[in-house]
Amino acid sequence: MIPVHKLAKLPRHQRLRKIAKFLEAEDRRLAGESAFETFSARDGFIAAIAGLLADDAEFGDAERAAVRESAGELVERFSLGRPFERRSVNTLRHIVAAAVGTQIADWDLVDGTGSLAADKRATLRGVRVFLEDIRSPFNVGSIFRAAESFGVEKAYLSPLCASPDHPRAARSAMGCDKIVAWERAELETLEGPFFALETGGTPMDEFDFPESGILIVGSEELGVHPKTLALAEKSLGRVSIPTIGVKGSLNVSVAFGIAMREWCSRLTAFACSP
Repeated sequence: MIPVHKLAKLPRHQRLRKIAKFLEAEDRRLAGESAFETFSARDGFIAAIAGLLADDAEFGDAERAAVRESAGELVERFSLGRPFERRSVNTLRHIVAAAVGTQIADWDLVDGTGSLAADKRATLRGVRVFLEDIRSPFNVGSIFRAAESFGVEKAYLSPLCASPDHPRAARSAMGCDKIVAWERAELETLEGPFFALETGGTPMDEFDFPESGILIVGSEELGVHPKTLALAEKSLGRVSIPTIGVKGSLNVSVAFGIAMREWCSRLTAFACSP
């Protein structure tokens, strides 16, 4: 740990780069990730570097105001012997990162939920999803996160689908890849009924969601394969999310989350009805 008075004498860019590392470590510590060894002077050190940032006049107007507010909160809490609030540290961290030219990626973000308990997870019996040739690990991870949130019992992945084990998928899944059951499979080997999330189908608010079945989600670039769509059409059909924009479609993980929220709400409403 570099003494604060030496840190203050470094050229600005070098100083901010070092501060960014300390703030990231503190952010992760406050979120429950122990990337920073506990030491007795930690809070005082963080408050001191917050003070350095508050005195930096080279930030833009919006950044300078946010830095001063967040730094002031940290210094005040330290002086009163109160624990830091993570939002102040997180705000400083991202402002400093931007100032040194760091592009924030998904894996730089800290969710703070820690490990998830699979035995406490609620699922909807028979609610399953088939991911067909989704190429982006980020999308796969995001789908797993939504699948966990809305009670998907199991996910099936086509042979060419990106793996949930990919580091980028694991990062966007935020632990959900570890507790949502999944396996590789060909759709033809699975027991339906099937329905596809695809444009040109029945609007979601008019679609008759099944009590159990497999929702098919297709490639980001090409959508659901025509042969797969044909299988779905012979079963329950296709469901679409009405939009009013020019694009007319959504990111696959966003669309999946919307569809699963609707399916989940229908099933839970049915379960709770007299």
